Amino acid sequence: MNRTSRAIVKLRVPILIISVLLLIPAFIGMINCRINYDILSYLPGEIDSMKGQDIMLEDFGKGGFAYVIIEGMDDKDVAKLKSQFEEIDVVSDVVWYDSIADLSIPKEVLPDDVYQLFNSDKDDSTLMMVFFASTGSSDESLEAIAQMRKMADKQVFTSGMGAVVEDIKNLTIEEMTMYVIIGVILMSIVLALAMDSLLIPVFFMLNIGISILYNLGTNQIQGQISFVTQALAAVLQLAVTADYSIFLWHSYKEQKEQLPGNKEEAMAIAIRQTFTSVVSSSVTTVAGFLALCFMTFTLGLDIGIVMAKGVVLGVICTITVLPAMILIFDKPLEKTMHRELIPSLDKISNFIVKHSWVFLIAFLALLPPAIYGETHTQVYYNLTDTLPTDLNSVMAASKLSEDYGITSSHIIMVDENMKAADANMMISEMKQVKGVKMAVGLDSVLGMVPDEAIPDRLKNLLKSGGWQMMVVGSEYKVASPEVNAQVDELEDILKKYDKNGMIIGEAAATKDLINITDRDFKIVNALSIAMVFVIIIFALKSISLPIILVSAIEFAVFVNMGLSCYLGTTIPFIASVVIGCIQLGATVDYAILMTTRYKAERLLGKEKHEAVSIALATSIKSILVSAVGFFAATFGVGVYSRVDMISQICTLLSRGALVSMVTVICILPSMLMLLDKLIVYTTFDMRSLRKGKETKYYKLPPVQATADK
Repeated sequence: MNRTSRAIVKLRVPILIISVLLLIPAFIGMINCRINYDILSYLPGEIDSMKGQDIMLEDFGKGGFAYVIIEGMDDKDVAKLKSQFEEIDVVSDVVWYDSIADLSIPKEVLPDDVYQLFNSDKDDSTLMMVFFASTGSSDESLEAIAQMRKMADKQVFTSGMGAVVEDIKNLTIEEMTMYVIIGVILMSIVLALAMDSLLIPVFFMLNIGISILYNLGTNQIQGQISFVTQALAAVLQLAVTADYSIFLWHSYKEQKEQLPGNKEEAMAIAIRQTFTSVVSSSVTTVAGFLALCFMTFTLGLDIGIVMAKGVVLGVICTITVLPAMILIFDKPLEKTMHRELIPSLDKISNFIVKHSWVFLIAFLALLPPAIYGETHTQVYYNLTDTLPTDLNSVMAASKLSEDYGITSSHIIMVDENMKAADANMMISEMKQVKGVKMAVGLDSVLGMVPDEAIPDRLKNLLKSGGWQMMVVGSEYKVASPEVNAQVDELEDILKKYDKNGMIIGEAAATKDLINITDRDFKIVNALSIAMVFVIIIFALKSISLPIILVSAIEFAVFVNMGLSCYLGTTIPFIASVVIGCIQLGATVDYAILMTTRYKAERLLGKEKHEAVSIALATSIKSILVSAVGFFAATFGVGVYSRVDMISQICTLLSRGALVSMVTVICILPSMLMLLDKLIVYTTFDMRSLRKGKETKYYKLPPVQATADK
């Protein structure tokens, strides 16, 4: 890094100019990157619910459908509105009362099943089924839903996954900018209190902002990213990379004191030291994100790649763009210097070390309830339940449930050549399944309405490409144990009549999602622990220290997740998968920082009590600033966001940073003292201590010198 660091210093003006110019393609890439708002689209394509959707799209020309409830409108006006819906490009078919019988036929003469399918006795409303020639959550389908809502304004309510996705899209677009603003403001407040210059937090934010824009711009390479990733990327990158800027600033100040009047050489040395410190610090964070890439549910891959890339770009900008800014604006920075506002924390660290046994007892006492809470935290999979109640899709779902008794729907795909008698018998059996409110297929409709009254268009709607389609309405909520059991029972009936038949729809896909993410959580959690464990083995050259450090942070993860159980909070399913990986990868650095100093002091001949005291005293402020900064960047978004999935993930991350901080500051010192003898005998470069020797010329790593400073 000698030549590289000097080159960065020498070329600081061109570097800053180029970094600003690169924001143009980054901004273009960010705008052109498609945002995917459909969570279920990340399910693996080989499962039946996904394969069935592909068949439905390819053979029927229908990728999804939505229920549309229309209130306070005459039948003739409803028929006109239906015609307008049919003119929308992506709408393939609209099924309503006039699809089966002429409007001149009184509704009262229709069989009850047909009448109840389209009309409600509880309210002045009627029901349509709108089919799209694209997947239910594609850009085209979402645009169609938006158009349908505009055509009748407050009289139209659309229900279904596509409608939910459209509302989530509008909500996140409305809130996204505020996520960044809130994160930047709160992080700037923390940095202003922690730093000794009023101006340096501004350059920190500019540097991190540039790296975030680079990250968001390069997402276009992936083609698309999820709305969850888009919403979290900026605040998470801000939270986990702010430390890198602090490392550089502290190192630069230290070198300026040692090399007065030679700020260029001071910065060159600071870049080298920061590169070593930041790379070692960022490896565990990147490992935590990369562990998510091994999820079968590929939303983890989406988040993992984007965030790992963001950390790498954060490192690059910290050793190139930030040094250029600091050197160019060195004089204004000098003029805004002030004494540090955070007081000495030596008394706190002395108290913790002196009463280490108390914290060890607290650890042992809290561990069982933490594990219990973590394993009994409730998770949800149905996004509709947690969205604001004033959204169109939420109101539609409520009306559909209250007025028509339908809370979720299943689409049954069977052989087109199934005999009518078998089809009717199968439908009859399905109607007997507990919670089924409606089951309709072409043959069941033919049995209720004269054949000549059935238009060819309706026949083609339900039979095509070797398959016929049936619709089953359920009173049970998506992702509930009742609907999952119902899907199993319906599938048993289906397989009796058609072994190749499939059940698709939101409920069936969500049932697959539950099974897949449950398996993913176990795999990804074990993998993230293994990756961080291996990194710490090489970093600290020890067998016991990785176990101690990972155990401490995993305890913090258990406490964080367990608190949701005891607070009665139900968390989104994805949070239970990603929080453990991110909290472990991002906060284990706190433990590594303190442990590295503990090792250094022991190698310099200090006994264990003194070594731990020095390690805690010299690292407590760095850990505090890092954790509070992480908390600030994510907590505000958690409070502000109306999208519960985003809000809960940010709340858990912010709380996790504080829990990890308290664990490392209070409990880790006790563990190091208790297990000191084991550490000495299982750490490669501490073997000299086994013979009572000391390493007189042991040099502190750059990160420790920075922490001292």
